[in-house]
Amino acid sequence: MHPRPMSVKPLEGYRLLVTFRDSQQKIFDMTPLLELPCYQKLKNKGFFLLAKVDNMTVYWDDEIDVCPDALYEGGVSIN
Repeated sequence: MHPRPMSVKPLEGYRLLVTFRDSQQKIFDMTPLLELPCYQKLKNKGFFLLAKVDNMTVYWDDEIDVCPDALYEGGVSIN
């Protein structure tokens, strides 16, 4: 199991800057996921900017979240 996110900052181009509990910072590109039906609402940039972190993962509402392992494995390290 990978470290869990502790903060998120939405970036331009539907990317997320995610800081994990191990202090790693990664940029995760959400663009490919936006074509999936469950992520369609995120195409609204105002809604995308509402990304939050709970104790487990990044989420937007009760219906939309991203697997924390996918964030960690699919993110590009910046530190």
